[in-house]
Amino acid sequence: MIKGIAASKGYAIGKVFLHEEVKIVISSETVDNVEKEKKALQSAIIKSKEQIEKIKEKTMKTMGHEKAEVFEAHLVLLGDPEFTGAMEMEIENNHSNAMKAVDDVMNTFVMIFEGMEDEYMRERAADIKDVSKRIIANIAGKSMSSFSIEEENTIVVAHDLTPSDTAQLDRSKVIAFLTNIGGRTSHSAIMARTLEIPAIVGLKDITCQVKNGDMLIVDGIEGTIIVNPDEKTIEEYKNKKQSFENEKEELKKLIDVKTKTLQGKRIEVSGNIGKPQDVHQVIANGGDGIGLFRTEFLYMDREDMPSEEEQYEAYKYVLEKMESKPVVIRTLDIGGDKKLSYLEMPEEMNPFLGYRAIRLCLDRPDIFKIQLRALLRASIYGNLKVMFPMISSLKEYQQAMEIVEECKKELKSEGYRYNEEIEWGIMVEIPAAAVNADELAKHVDFFSIGTNDLIQYTLAADRMSEKVSYLYDPMHPAVLRLIKMTIEGAHSQGKWCGMCGEMAGDESAIPTLVEYGLDEFSMSATSILSAKKIIINC
Repeated sequence: MIKGIAASKGYAIGKVFLHEEVKIVISSETVDNVEKEKKALQSAIIKSKEQIEKIKEKTMKTMGHEKAEVFEAHLVLLGDPEFTGAMEMEIENNHSNAMKAVDDVMNTFVMIFEGMEDEYMRERAADIKDVSKRIIANIAGKSMSSFSIEEENTIVVAHDLTPSDTAQLDRSKVIAFLTNIGGRTSHSAIMARTLEIPAIVGLKDITCQVKNGDMLIVDGIEGTIIVNPDEKTIEEYKNKKQSFENEKEELKKLIDVKTKTLQGKRIEVSGNIGKPQDVHQVIANGGDGIGLFRTEFLYMDREDMPSEEEQYEAYKYVLEKMESKPVVIRTLDIGGDKKLSYLEMPEEMNPFLGYRAIRLCLDRPDIFKIQLRALLRASIYGNLKVMFPMISSLKEYQQAMEIVEECKKELKSEGYRYNEEIEWGIMVEIPAAAVNADELAKHVDFFSIGTNDLIQYTLAADRMSEKVSYLYDPMHPAVLRLIKMTIEGAHSQGKWCGMCGEMAGDESAIPTLVEYGLDEFSMSATSILSAKKIIINC
């Protein structure tokens, strides 16, 4: 039995198709004719754009608009002067050949992005690799790898699958995939969940352990693989597969169910989103609302700040789609590992404890007010709740609300309407806020616990550091005590408390959080129905 990371749930029994990347040897030789190499680069970029447009179109038809957005991000990369311009500079300054220039820039960008703590930003590394390898292949005059799979019940085994690779998988033939590298938040894993096929990643050397034609059992629940199983084992897993399919159908019955515990307490199960289009998946999975809209993604993958009008349209879109269900929008959370190319940030020894989130917004009211005005204007289209990230003291919350009041006065004088009943809350992700929850609750309308940061700040353990990741434990007694303290602090003042960190969707943690009295759970859309089932039985 081989163990990896379960990235997409389910069971599969089928035969191996070993997928090999096109190997291109990249020379380190320098060139004299710089203009010729620059032309080769530009030609490859244009061809890459044409290819990605076609993949985007196909993805739109097979997976929907949301997943096709991955390739919109690829097109943005190809048009980003900071990215492709760096390749030209390599050619000009170092007389690198075009392929070497692309490879060097790719490695630099990938190293930066893979070192980031934020999951969304780490995913960008896969995009950078995918786009760069496509440019290199086009410079070399070779085709990117494609899947010509003829057999049904095929399990694709690869070192890695790019977003482009995954988008080309034929769902009628491919029933699972396995990779040497990757994690649950990689694009390929996300797409596997969209296709509803099991996937196991991070298997290290699965490409060396199996060969074409091997029979495999893929257990996407436990993250295990059995190679060439006997008939008894195959029969056992056929039964597990059938039970899993039956359970999935049963879960769909919970889509419109209002979640209540056995004691009759109503608990909201909501979804986290990063882009306005993500709202559709939350609705499809029966989400009671949006528990976290990460607005920083409106600021990323672009060359300048989003305007008030752009933001207003994005917030209005989500509020209207949710049809009066609660939508909790987090104000700009930039800093730490999330940087904007067009916003100068200070170099800090420890950016996670530095100039970020609400600290940046209070220092730059010119940026903050644009967002607040857009939120206020959009508020008339639904049930908007706004929360401020990284709050450590009451003073920060009060300063933020002073700026909100300024925006209200401006909008009123300009003839704009806004909802006077908006709830204003805070993210509890700093231990100081959790310890002081009962006092903070006297002033705010709600709390939302951001466990990702709360855990690492409490345990002084960076979850992205391989050497100390074993210390990152959501169920550590100190973490649980702070969570309980936050919920009790909110309830002592008659306020509600939600959770929007990864822990909210952790099936093993949900019963404890229900016991503590958590009022709202917010998670990835694909986890909503499973969470509902657990809560109903608590």
